[in-house]
Amino acid sequence: MVAEKPAWLEGLMGETFFGVCGAHESRRKNEKNVFCLLCCLSICPHCLPSHRSHPLLQVRRYVYHDVVRLGDLEKLIECSYIQPYTINGAKVIFLNQRPQSRSCKGSANICFTCDRILQEPFHFCSLSCKVDHMVDQGEDLSTILHRIDESDFAFSQFEGLRVDGPESMEDDQITPNSILEDPLQYKGSSCSNGSTIGNSQVSSDVVRKKKKGSGFLGGIVLSLNNKRKGAPQRAPLS
Repeated sequence: MVAEKPAWLEGLMGETFFGVCGAHESRRKNEKNVFCLLCCLSICPHCLPSHRSHPLLQVRRYVYHDVVRLGDLEKLIECSYIQPYTINGAKVIFLNQRPQSRSCKGSANICFTCDRILQEPFHFCSLSCKVDHMVDQGEDLSTILHRIDESDFAFSQFEGLRVDGPESMEDDQITPNSILEDPLQYKGSSCSNGSTIGNSQVSSDVVRKKKKGSGFLGGIVLSLNNKRKGAPQRAPLS
């Protein structure tokens, strides 16, 4: 018999993160970037005291998609054959598959679930792709699930980060580097037709933003270069 998805796994893959917490709309730093493994819901830093005795998982964001550090996720579920990405010096796993803006023709190593281009020897681009593939194949999920050790996800990991008090509202963050925006860390894999996709697809939005911002100054430099006069020519002597 195939084991059903545990509630925490269903919630982690289905929850909405980095939205405004409805209970703390008037507070600063109220983005829901922590997942309670017991209540199976996303919470903001101001919700933490009411979940003090619960196991808590930090969720980060890279180019508008939710990621979790590989080291944290491996304590909950086996992550073999899921392609990790190194961002800000840490390996992370995407929680869900991402829409693709282009496809690669020819033979390539692709995700078993969504056909995203992957590096060898990986078979899945995200946690949900692996879980969904196993469910579709009728495989037993209990073979990859680990028993949650609450000491690995204790509230103590957040204790030094205050969210109450006037001075803490501007300077302290409950999740340092929770927004990961460093596309230069990505190294793309190339297809047989020479186009670079794979990892580089994730950073394409950020690259486009940078190009937009530099267009005006680039145009000025170009126009100045075009206005340079060539070497003066003298009329021939009569």
